[in-house]
Amino acid sequence: ERGPRGGGGAGGERRGPGPAGKRGRCLSSYDMVHYGHSNQLRQARAMGDYLIVGVHTDEEIAKHKGPPVFTQEERYKMVQAIKWVDEIAPGAPYVTTLETLDKYNCDFCVHGDDITLTIDGKDTYEEVKTAGRYRECKRTQGVSTTDLVGRMLLMTKAHHSNIDEDLDYRKHTDNFGKGPKGHSPWTGVSQFLQTSQKIIQFASGKEPQPGDTIIYVAGAFDLFHIGHVDFLEKVHQLAEKPYIIAGLHFDQEVNRYKGKNYPIMNIHERTLSVLACRYVSEVVIGAPYAVTADLLDHFRVTLVCHGMTEVVPDKDGSDPYEEPKRRSIFQLVDSGSNLTTDLIVQRIIKNRLEFEARNQKKEAKELAVLEAMKRVEDEKH
Repeated sequence: ERGPRGGGGAGGERRGPGPAGKRGRCLSSYDMVHYGHSNQLRQARAMGDYLIVGVHTDEEIAKHKGPPVFTQEERYKMVQAIKWVDEIAPGAPYVTTLETLDKYNCDFCVHGDDITLTIDGKDTYEEVKTAGRYRECKRTQGVSTTDLVGRMLLMTKAHHSNIDEDLDYRKHTDNFGKGPKGHSPWTGVSQFLQTSQKIIQFASGKEPQPGDTIIYVAGAFDLFHIGHVDFLEKVHQLAEKPYIIAGLHFDQEVNRYKGKNYPIMNIHERTLSVLACRYVSEVVIGAPYAVTADLLDHFRVTLVCHGMTEVVPDKDGSDPYEEPKRRSIFQLVDSGSNLTTDLIVQRIIKNRLEFEARNQKKEAKELAVLEAMKRVEDEKH
């Protein structure tokens, strides 16, 4: 059965496969969807004409990996919001078979260059690899769900940009998921390095066109999640030809109004997460907290929107939305979702022990496979 369909571009336009089109398929749990997953989907989409993404059920993930952070419905919606996805296949089996590829009329499947193992340690892509219907894309260095979970549990601020690393985070990056026998290159932590090339790959590159309604939204957009997607989708529906600009606040600004160890993702990571969303046309990296007259005039903004979350006053106690309100172009938008970054962190901390056990088990399985691969190599020589 076909999954819900979504447009290929940021504006939601449809793109079907051409007559001789290559249909790629990506399969994953996509739990806590981050820019690393988005980058995998971007690369996969470039390999063919039409991308179908298989998303596993809660039951399948719990069986093979451990407790998922998000429900399957939340994950289906998150993946559908990524601009390179043409269609999703809900309830995809954990092990990719030729039967599954044929069912969705796919020429091949795509996965990152890390390994995916079943509960009994087998490669989930063995059958499709043997049949020559497997393609690989490069994994995004410097991000993993494992590391993000670690940042939440540690409650340090060392992952923020331009902040000195503290000892706890250094220990985390050295040890997180490191078993007694070594360190897996797939689960471990490495620093994400932003480049202009990566931003270009993620950006739509589209200028506003005559007749577009330029809408400005601002915030942290931390751990880009279903609450953000629901909000942006509602904002997108406010105009016939919306051009949404998202202003992202710098880490120190977010920390001023959110406190604790927020944001969990630094400004570079949040930029890519928001750019990957099909409803967003442009991102302002390090937007001012107060929506100023200069900003509104520069981008020729017609409408400024904010969700139902509390608006913290600026440093001087003023309302950051004073200017758009004065111009009567401010609008509150109810996303209908009560999911916040705080709630996600609470879910993770509640499952802390299960997550820690999951990460250690995953690391141990990956190391066992690495050892087996090394033995095979040694026997060849």
